[in-house]
Amino acid sequence: MKVIVTKNYDEMSEKAFKIVKEVVVNNKNAVLGLATGSTPLGLYAEMIKDHKENGTSYKDVKTLNLDEYAGLDVTSDQSYVYFMRENLFKHIDIDLNNTHIENGKAVNRELECKNYNELIEELPRNLQILGIGSNGHIAFNEPGTAFDSETHIVDLTESTIKDNSRLFERIEDVPRQAFTMGLKNIMHAKKIVVLASGANKAKAVYGMLKGPVTEALPASVLQLHPDCTLIVDEAAYSLMK
Repeated sequence: MKVIVTKNYDEMSEKAFKIVKEVVVNNKNAVLGLATGSTPLGLYAEMIKDHKENGTSYKDVKTLNLDEYAGLDVTSDQSYVYFMRENLFKHIDIDLNNTHIENGKAVNRELECKNYNELIEELPRNLQILGIGSNGHIAFNEPGTAFDSETHIVDLTESTIKDNSRLFERIEDVPRQAFTMGLKNIMHAKKIVVLASGANKAKAVYGMLKGPVTEALPASVLQLHPDCTLIVDEAAYSLMK
């Protein structure tokens, strides 16, 4: 795994953006795997800025998001559909028909997972953006998730619920289940970029880089990917020094 250590969050975001832009410019019909949460917000801000200032186009780009809360309607301001539109899609020239996220309100959840797996196969990703949770989860693949897992419904751990509660008015409002790409799906991306920022991610980063490859730390599977880059700020890299 290639590691790029940056001084701070802003530099991390800038480095990630350069990789995204290179993929988009060099692949007319690029497929990007995207993530939500606070970590990629700086990256998305860089993409928006560059689109407005330099005209980088996303009209032929397709996207696949990692996950979505189960039970939330797309109109909910806590849904990941809403998050992506507000923080990226509505500010660039992407065709919303080319953006894909699991349907959190799907009546038949098993069928929704099957359909999303098929979509992932139809749209091989040139690049997958990932964050990493404080417990080493990637997407909503919690510790103990099988490395050969595909899109599935997951019960969120208390650790993840706590991590995500800052985005809700009350911790009780955080959904307890989510749809998520599985680890097998994630590993099928041609290139992966992992973003990590802040001291609260230091233990997970250390485990991902130095620990054994184990389902107890889902991010450790990334050691096995042939083209994975970790972009990490000094705080999140502190235990490696």
